[in-house]
Amino acid sequence: MHTDLSPPIDASAIPDAAALCRGLRALLPRASILSTPAELAPYECDGLSAYRQRPLAVVIPRSIEEVQALLRYCSARGVPVVARGAGTGLSGGALPHAGGVLLVMARFDAILSIDPVACTARVQPGVRNLAISEAAAPHGLYYAPDPSSQIACSIGGNVAENAGGVHCLKYGLTVHNVIAAEVVLMNGDRLRLGADAPDAPGYDLLALLCGSEGLLAVIVEITVRLLPRPPCARLLLATFDSPVRAGDAVASIIAAGIVPAGLEMMDGLAIRAAEAFARAGYPEDAAALLLCELDGTEEETQIQLARVEGLLREAGAGELRVAADEAERLRLWSGRKSAFPAVGRLAPDYYCMDGTIPRARLGDVLLRIAALSEEYGLPVANVFHAGDGNLHPLILYDAGKPGELQRTEELGEKILAFCVEVGGTVTGEHGVGVEKLGAMCVQFGEPELQRFHALKGAFDPAGLLNPGKAIPTLARCAESRRMHVHGGALPFPELERF
Repeated sequence: MHTDLSPPIDASAIPDAAALCRGLRALLPRASILSTPAELAPYECDGLSAYRQRPLAVVIPRSIEEVQALLRYCSARGVPVVARGAGTGLSGGALPHAGGVLLVMARFDAILSIDPVACTARVQPGVRNLAISEAAAPHGLYYAPDPSSQIACSIGGNVAENAGGVHCLKYGLTVHNVIAAEVVLMNGDRLRLGADAPDAPGYDLLALLCGSEGLLAVIVEITVRLLPRPPCARLLLATFDSPVRAGDAVASIIAAGIVPAGLEMMDGLAIRAAEAFARAGYPEDAAALLLCELDGTEEETQIQLARVEGLLREAGAGELRVAADEAERLRLWSGRKSAFPAVGRLAPDYYCMDGTIPRARLGDVLLRIAALSEEYGLPVANVFHAGDGNLHPLILYDAGKPGELQRTEELGEKILAFCVEVGGTVTGEHGVGVEKLGAMCVQFGEPELQRFHALKGAFDPAGLLNPGKAIPTLARCAESRRMHVHGGALPFPELERF
């Protein structure tokens, strides 16, 4: 086993909070720097609230020059920096470093330009995902990736996590819809990646940036691709008497060569929670539900709709219902998009997993999740981007009960390990953050991890940008494998647990 490839951060070189803030105030407006306990408290976690940690300071800059000044200052002093968008992430990717600065990009919230001819929008990273489509709507355009949190999540965070959404099956993830970006490295250098033209020479560093989870650079500007609104969209709801049957139906649709705009699945527990929360019109007695959206011209949409209805009946669907109008279509989608907060009402806490599997193995994985849920005595509500095999098991637990978070982590790691076993991966769109470091050790071996660390080192030689996230050290993987042999999940002793 090689030694740890992640450059160590010299804790003795990091100034105390008071000294750090004095230095920052000499560079940046006083109002941009937060440092009191009350000011830091709202930033101690992202959407994964199981782990919390406060930074030495929070900095909320207004200009790229201020971002550069902050990074140069911290780089010279060996101070870690974690960039944060809207804080809606679900893997702990924006968890602050206890000895560092949290760089919040919330004030970078301007839509700089929309080009209806080139079908692009140039935006700052703090712009909300949904705001891009709202601004493009007068031109008959929209931004396709639509995470369930699109009303709140920021486009910079979407790029960092390579976010997807209910329509990514047909229109792609963030990486497929971003054409250029400007970033600032830890040493303050400013780079432009990608191009407005169809192709750019050199290595595809823009694709590398998408999903890099803030380990390589701080994003300060993004150019996204806009699409024309489809002239027709039809949403079909189908119910099943078992999640396995619904999973088999998904495989049959894709096998028939049909690529829906969206193909989503929810199990009975998720259906009842979403209906109680959103009143979307879901049948609460169903064991599983599929939402299948088809779009295009009126003629092609109707042809595909008839084919999909036939396939669903052959797969054993019970109720089949096509949204009667646009209002019903949006209402049915609102239930799916509110599934996470809806499930949050069922227990004091829930742990949202994110793995991806081959579509043909949906039934196998659902059965395995059900068996693990019974083994651990923890309910699991399943919500899937079923069309592309991206599953979101929501494990219900009570962090107030001693040991229950640790059991929940164990259950989650076993689900992800099974995803890898059937040919999948440990994340589809939520990223690795701190949550899936152990699972990364299941998916990747030493040669792959060495290359990941080498790439990190090429952008951030001192390892100061978002340290301890996304890529496990080789030492950690050795410890993780040792613990799996003896049972149990690898804990995070350095983090405060709630």
